[in-house]
Amino acid sequence: MKNFPNKLQHKLDERKTNNALRVLKNQSYCIDFSSNDYLGFSKNETIFDNAHNYLTGHKIKQNGATGSRLLSGNHPLYSVIESILSDFHKSESALIFNSGYNANVGFFSAVPQRGDVIFYDEYSHASIRDGISMSNAKAYKFTHNDLEALDQLILRHSKLVTETQSSIYVVTESVFSMDGDSPDLKKLSALCKKLNTFLVIDEAHAIGVFGNQGEGLIQHLNLEQEVFARLITFGKAIGCHGAAILGNEQLRQYLINFSRSFIYTTALPPHALATIHSAYEALTALDEKQKLHQNILFFKNGILKNKLQDMFIESHSAIHCCIVSGNDKVKFISEKLQENGFDVKPILSPTIPKGHERLRFCLHSYNSEKEIAQVLELLATFV
Repeated sequence: MKNFPNKLQHKLDERKTNNALRVLKNQSYCIDFSSNDYLGFSKNETIFDNAHNYLTGHKIKQNGATGSRLLSGNHPLYSVIESILSDFHKSESALIFNSGYNANVGFFSAVPQRGDVIFYDEYSHASIRDGISMSNAKAYKFTHNDLEALDQLILRHSKLVTETQSSIYVVTESVFSMDGDSPDLKKLSALCKKLNTFLVIDEAHAIGVFGNQGEGLIQHLNLEQEVFARLITFGKAIGCHGAAILGNEQLRQYLINFSRSFIYTTALPPHALATIHSAYEALTALDEKQKLHQNILFFKNGILKNKLQDMFIESHSAIHCCIVSGNDKVKFISEKLQENGFDVKPILSPTIPKGHERLRFCLHSYNSEKEIAQVLELLATFV
């Protein structure tokens, strides 16, 4: 057996030196301030039982999909769920992907063409950036949530785009996973409409959190008709697995024909789709969102009470980040919080830029006010 390649070992050693080596750990049984399970749906027994009952009631007793959707895996549940998603999210069509990563890679590697231009927020998720890197279009990042900088970028390239009949795609997230903040989506959509660009929004961390029934921030602001494509995921507040791209029927047809991460992968099993169905029923029937937003407000007031406001990024979402520069320091504080029973994860460089390391607090409907108060008091003693 050959030795491990020297260049790869060097990269691992460098991670160890910077205290940034990633390792897999067993699931924590501390009080949860780290998962994306904002509404507690992943552990909801009613959702679990309803998914099982739906399958047995429809005589669907099948463990796997057996192939890609274009071959043998397009079982009848797909059309049912995609129809539900379209109606719920006020979209002409929906196309389910196996994960949010697959959806972003599949969209950006296939839709923008050679000669097109993509402008993306500098804090866009890795899956967006990976998809863009696979595209033949030119791509430029703009300063985080800076619409003036975006405006200037678009104007600078608009003549070239007009002459070549190319398209401009503007990409951002409605809630950013590492900061928990949001762009001014009304101004952004107006800017994109004025300059005739295609707006693409990743709603991964907004679904289930914003909107009357958890429809997301785009629908909460009545902007669904202004957005070319929306990415929604089911692995966060929806508590299960998978993702979908919402858009018009032509976009759906195009992705089915040209999105490689859709075409060349085994479809989701029926149980995964039945769970999505059950979770969406729970969104309309339960009001965990109200409790979640009460906890968000209580957390924000606790930041002020403990005089930590200068360390936190302003957020109205379920994600709140305390900036603690340096991998060593942020890992030390995280370990202290975990020793005291609170699962708060550190976000290290190079996942984020050096000097912007942070503790990422994810809030949930099932966190108690006592737990929130205690974790913030502990944080204040360590920082």
